Amino acid sequence: MASSEITLEAVPEISGVPAAEWDACANPKGDPDSLENLDTLASPDLAGNCRTISKPGYNPFVSHAFFAAVEASNSACPRTGWGPRHLIAKLDDKIVGVVPCYLKSHSQGEYVFDRGWAEAYHRAGGSYYPKLQVSVPFTPATGPRLLIRDGVDRELIGSALARGLRALCNATEASSVHVTFAREEEARLLGEHGFLQRTDQQFHWHNDGYKTFDDFLGSLNSRHRKAIKRERREAVAAGITIHHLTGPDITEDAWDAFFEFYMETGSRKWGRPYLTRKFFSLIGESMSRDVLLVMAKRNGRWIAGAINFIGSDTLFGRNWGAIEHHPFLHFEVCYYQAIDFAIQRGLQVVEAGAQGEHKLARGYLPQTTYSAHFIADPSLRRAIADYLKRERAYVEEVGRELTEAGPFRKTADDDA
Repeated sequence: MASSEITLEAVPEISGVPAAEWDACANPKGDPDSLENLDTLASPDLAGNCRTISKPGYNPFVSHAFFAAVEASNSACPRTGWGPRHLIAKLDDKIVGVVPCYLKSHSQGEYVFDRGWAEAYHRAGGSYYPKLQVSVPFTPATGPRLLIRDGVDRELIGSALARGLRALCNATEASSVHVTFAREEEARLLGEHGFLQRTDQQFHWHNDGYKTFDDFLGSLNSRHRKAIKRERREAVAAGITIHHLTGPDITEDAWDAFFEFYMETGSRKWGRPYLTRKFFSLIGESMSRDVLLVMAKRNGRWIAGAINFIGSDTLFGRNWGAIEHHPFLHFEVCYYQAIDFAIQRGLQVVEAGAQGEHKLARGYLPQTTYSAHFIADPSLRRAIADYLKRERAYVEEVGRELTEAGPFRKTADDDA
C-alpha cells in the first residue's frame, strides 16, 4: 500500500460519482467475519501508542441517495449558494475515500454559526466568502465526514483527505474549510492537520435497555414523569390520532401534506425553507425505508407531522410542521413518538436536531457535537483559535450543569 499513490480530485456534482462507489465509502458493509467490522479498531500511531478509530454504522444522511436528492431537487446547488465540490481519493484508480463538500457563498443552512467570524473578517478588509463546507446540507446530525472504504488504511486515507481539503481551499481561493457535525475522532484527526477544534451541544435521548415507553417513564423523577403523561394526554385531546408512515406507506399525498407543514412552519422560522417539494419525492423513491413520517390527523385530514431518518442504531429527527396548533402536539409528534419508535425498533439513540433546552425535561440529555475549521488567513486563525478555547470551556461547563439538572431519578427519594 505504501508504494501506491493516492490521487485526489474534486467532483462538481454527486452524479459524477457512481452510487455503489460512494456508498462503499459512506456506509461500508465489509466482510462480516473480518476484524474490520468491529465498532472500534485499535491502531498504533507513529509513536507506537494505540489509537482507537471508530467505524460508523449505517447513516442515511451520507448515502449517495440523500446527496443525489438534495442536489437533483435544486435544494443544494450553485444557484442556492451550495456549489458541490466533493473530494474524491483514489488508490490504483479505485475510489477509497470521499468527502461531501460544497463551495458556499453564505452561511445559511449549516447550524454551526460562523457569521460573527465572517463579519469580523469583512471589517478587517478580508473576503470570507466563498468558503468550503463539509457537511450534509441543512442537516445538523452527527455522522462521518471523511468517508473511507473498508479494507484500506483508514488513517492514511483520512490524512490524505485532510490534506486534500486544505489544497482544495487554496485552489478555490476560499477563506476557510468547515467540517461540521463530524465524529469526534475525525475532528481530532483534522486537528493534527491544522484545523481548529470547535464544540457545541445538542440534546439526544439514549435507550437504557427500555422495553416500553413506560419503562422509560419509570427512570424519571415523579415530577417529570407526571408532566410527560399529562402532555401526551393533552396533545391528542382534540380527537387527534398519530400515525407512523414508512416505506410504501409514504404516498405522494402524504408528501404533499408534509410539505405544506414544512413550508408553513419553515417560512415563519427561517424566512425561506431550504428544501424543495421535489426533494421529498426523490427520497420517497430512493430511500423511503430509511424515512419515518410521524403524522397527526384530525377530522379526517393531516394537520401536522415530523420527518425522521432511520440509521442502524439512531433515529434522526429533522423537520416538523403544522397547519393547526394544539397544546403539546409538537412534543408528542417530535419527541415522544420518536422515543416510542426507537424503543420498538431497538435503536439506541434519538437525535432531536439542533438547539432546544426544552428537550431536557423530556428525557433528552446534552451531547457534545464536534466540528473542525481550517482558516487560511493566519491573523483570523489566531483570533478564532482564542475565541474557540473560551467557547469550548463554556460548552463543557453548560453541559455539566444541564446534565445535573436532567429529569432522571438520582435517588429513591426522587420517586416520591
